[in-house]
This record gives sequence, C-alpha cells and structure tokens, in this order.
Amino acid sequence: MLSKRSLVGVPLKFHTLALLFFLFLGGQVFAADPAVSDSEEAISAGKSVFNANCKTCHKVDQKAVGPALRGITDRRSIEWAKSFIKNSQAVIASGDEYANNLYAEYNNLMMPSHEFLSDADLDNLLAYIEYGDKVDPAAEAAAAAAAGGEAGAGGGGGIPTQYLTIIIVVLVIVLFLILVVLGLIISILTKYVNKQDLDETDKEFVSQKFEFGKVFKSDAFIIIVTALVVALVAKTAIDGLYTVGVQQGYAPTQPIAYSHALHAGTLEIECQYCHTGVEIGKSANIPSANICMNCHMHVQNVQGQDGISPEIQKIYDAIDNNQPIEWVRIHNLPDLAYFNHSQHVKVGGIECQTCHGPIQEMEVVYQYSSLTMGWCIDCHRQTEINAQGNEYYDKLVQLHSDSKDALKVKDIGGLECAKCHY
Repeated sequence: MLSKRSLVGVPLKFHTLALLFFLFLGGQVFAADPAVSDSEEAISAGKSVFNANCKTCHKVDQKAVGPALRGITDRRSIEWAKSFIKNSQAVIASGDEYANNLYAEYNNLMMPSHEFLSDADLDNLLAYIEYGDKVDPAAEAAAAAAAGGEAGAGGGGGIPTQYLTIIIVVLVIVLFLILVVLGLIISILTKYVNKQDLDETDKEFVSQKFEFGKVFKSDAFIIIVTALVVALVAKTAIDGLYTVGVQQGYAPTQPIAYSHALHAGTLEIECQYCHTGVEIGKSANIPSANICMNCHMHVQNVQGQDGISPEIQKIYDAIDNNQPIEWVRIHNLPDLAYFNHSQHVKVGGIECQTCHGPIQEMEVVYQYSSLTMGWCIDCHRQTEINAQGNEYYDKLVQLHSDSKDALKVKDIGGLECAKCHY
C-alpha cells in the first residue's frame, strides 16, 4: 500500500510543482513593463519633452553630440532607459558595462540629470524616440528633388542691381563692334562701286571721305554724349541714395567664433533657446554667457581633443571675470522704425529664415535681407495671414469673410505708416 501510494503521489507532486512554476513565469510576464506606447498623444507629448531637454545633443536616427536614440528599448530594458535618462552618472557609477562603454565612446561627455521628469514624461519621451518622426528615405529624396526643381524653375527673380552696370558695359561693347563691322562693310562696298562705270556726280558722291572731326563737332553727337553722361551720373547718385543705411551682406568679426551652421544646423538647436526674447518681446535678445554654459558645462570640447578649445575658453573667462561677451550687433534698424519680434514670430508664425536667410548654414552670420522699407512693405503685401487655430485673428477673419481674396497683412493695417513709425 505504501509503495502504491508513493507511485501515485510522486507524479501528483511533480505536476503540481510544474503547474506552480509555469504560473509563476506567466505572472512574471504579465507583471513586466508594458511595451512603449505608439499612440499619437504619447508621441506628440514626447516630442515636446525631447525638444525641450534632448534635442541640443541628440538626434533620433543619427549620431550628434550623443548617440542616436531610436531602438534604445530594443537594446536595453525600458527601466534601464528611464534610469539612464534621469541620472546617467549614477548608472555609470554602478558599473553597468553598457553605460560605461557608451560613456567612453563619446569622450566621457557628461549628460545632465533629468530627475525632474516624471514617469509619464519618460514614457512619452520613449514613445517619441521609438515611433516619432520616422522618415522614409525614398520620400525624402523625392521631396528634395521636387524642391530642387522648384528652385530651378522659379528662382530667377529680377536682375540684381550689381549686375546692371556690367550689362550696360557689355551692350556698349557690342554696339562698338557693330559699328566697326559696318565700317568695314562700307569700305569694301566703296571699293567695289568705284570700279564700276559711273558718271562724275556719282563718283564724287561715292568717293567722299568720312571726317570724324565733323562728327565729334556735330550737335547730335554732343547731345547724345551729354545725355549719356547725365544718365550715368544720375544712376550713380540714385544708387548711392538707395544704399544709405542699407547694410545687406554686413558680417562683422565676433569676439567668439560661434558657428550657426554647427549649432542651428548640425545640432538643430532652436533659435529660441539662445534668443530668449523672440516670442515674448520686441527684441530677440543677445544670449548671455550663462546660456552658453547650459550646454558647455557638459560639452567642453566637441572635437574630442584634450583640454578646452580656445573659443570655448573665452566663455569660461567671461563667467570668471563676470563680464558680458561683447557680441557685435549685425541687424540694425533706424531709430524711426519699430519692429516687434513677438508679433511676427509668436502671433504671425513667421520663420526666422524669412528675414535672416539660411541661418542654419552660416558659419559667420551676415545680414541676408536688405531690411529696407520697400522690402518690408512688399512682404506685407504678399504674406497671407495664418489665422487657423489663432484666436488673435478670429474677428479679423469674420470681417474679411465677404472677400474672395486671402487675408493678407496689408488687409489688417500692414501698410499704415503708424504701424512702424509710431
């Protein structure tokens, strides 16, 4: 009986233990962290967190100051990613092999802590990193080709003023060559006609000599030359008057060799991060050394050499001496003109490049546009108001609803003198 009970009891205990084991594993699986959300709400919220905290040093799909981020939850666990984002130095100090290898690969650059981010912020951030802004290479290439075609088809514009003088000189040279050719033709024809049988009157007419002295003394020649001289002097004077106060192309040497192509282009740092007043006030503000140090206290030398580069050392010197960096102002409007950045950038939604040109491509910033009154007025005449979702324009849109034309800046007082001249 004992042996019979033991034979039955052993299998029952084995099956019971096996069942409990699999139930435990199943519980662990269901208790594990859920996958990263791919909802539009989470991705949109995560993009805001990324732009505010990560974009300065990271890109989603490319290496920048730091590594590309997409796929981090495939390479590591979600909890590891959250811990590293909150306090990377603590993870590195714990001896984590992956974290230490990453730290060494990027020249021991210290990533700032983000303890202030909540779990919800981190979940949204990881959602954006894994699923946000995915680019189809084929579509991107097609868009670039289309943009290139548009530029080739519509990029002509008018003739630049600096080329007008060259065109006039070329035309004068062409006219002179035409006169020379006509003179040779007349000479050849004269010789040919003289060989023919002509009466005395015809021979005298054909054989008459052309005297340049009489031409130079003639009233017609004097009038033509005088008119040309007066026109040339008048054009020179008018061109000079139009350039008074215009500094287009002005590119002064700055105290620090700051590259917008690197910061705004390669690293994609938003203009508003350094020019803090652009959305809240009249002036865009010149960044202080403290703003520079927000990044450069962690990134001391982007080229990976030992020590601090001379240009970045100038930032440290300004901080140590409590002296501002004496940046040279590039864009200057006359005192009689009023311009408000927040009105254009925040309310109007105008991109910085509209006035400042391809700033993200400039190693040395220069004044891209003429910034003349005519240039501003042309913009006000052509620019359509983006009123969608902007309560500022609701009543103006209602008043303009009877018109078939799009609502433009000129329709809301953009051509009134007092708008810009107090």
